[in-house]
Amino acid sequence: MSVASVVDGLGTRARIAAATAGVALLVVAGLALAGATDVLLAVLALLFQKSTLAAALRLSVPIAFAALGGIFAEKSGVINIGLEGLLIVSAFGGVYVTSITGSVWAGLLGGVLASTLLALLFAIVCIEFRADQIIAGLAIWLIALGLAPFASTVVFGSTNASAGTTFPDIGGLLARSGIPVVSTTVVAGLDSLAGLPFVGALFEASPIVYLMFVAVGASWWTLNRTSFGRWVRASGENPKALDTAGVNVSRVRYAAVLLSGVLAGVGGAALSLSLGQFVGNGPTMVNGKGFIAIVTYLLGNYNPIGAMLSTLLFAGLDALQLSLQGQNVLAIPRPLVRTIPYVSVIVVLALFGRTRLPEAAGEHYESGEE
Repeated sequence: MSVASVVDGLGTRARIAAATAGVALLVVAGLALAGATDVLLAVLALLFQKSTLAAALRLSVPIAFAALGGIFAEKSGVINIGLEGLLIVSAFGGVYVTSITGSVWAGLLGGVLASTLLALLFAIVCIEFRADQIIAGLAIWLIALGLAPFASTVVFGSTNASAGTTFPDIGGLLARSGIPVVSTTVVAGLDSLAGLPFVGALFEASPIVYLMFVAVGASWWTLNRTSFGRWVRASGENPKALDTAGVNVSRVRYAAVLLSGVLAGVGGAALSLSLGQFVGNGPTMVNGKGFIAIVTYLLGNYNPIGAMLSTLLFAGLDALQLSLQGQNVLAIPRPLVRTIPYVSVIVVLALFGRTRLPEAAGEHYESGEE
């Protein structure tokens, strides 16, 4: 039996787990062959530090939400490579609304609204006017890349803008909840466990991290257990059959693309509001996370759970390289350290990537077509 046939037979979660283990083994083997036992132990210690795990969770949020949005859009037959642009415009929208209202929750809604409006523009261009989806997606990215920093300069006088506040961590939120048992007994119990890496990282995470896990489960359920999910999948696989069954294909695709805007909007607003600022210099603070999201859901084979695991793989490596730069553990230039997550993802894609695109992805369809 060939290696390829074994990999093809694995489920999505098993494949991601195998990929993660493969990357870890490559790193361990490389360090061991180099005789760098002390370095290996130092890297492992950094990997399981509470600060590294907390950073991995924080970095996962925008990528995971954008990936979920991309899954819905592409499953319906619309290839949305404009996720980067949706993240950018929602990151600015979240900071702008928060600076006006003083509420991060209002800012989150503002970011979602900005992203959804841009997604609506993309949907109209692609579905109504049958534009090339790849070109339209690139246009959305470029529009957001220019519009968000320009709007920040007009409103705040700089491409960088401050929201004035950030999301609270879940521990502080529970402590201020006013619920007797939760704000005292539960918080005290969690405080006693805060020294443990995994528990401490979760306890200090923002509520958006928990919303991310809920969104992954809800997305999987929606796609696999609801009528809307079946319509989305049919729209991307066989739109003619869906049309014959009496379901309007265009409406399903509009709904899926708008949902991708909502999900990406949560991710973009969470990215900026977790730091309390919007950075519009260069590629902006989003810095390619929308494109990484595309990679994660392709690696996860359009499964929300697989996409989440892929996201955690990349975010964990990204958090590790940040820690490695701060600690100077590896005797290699920092620019090379920064490439660790990207090179690892490329290796995983090359070794374990077995993605099947929806049959009608990228194809236009109008009800009544033969």
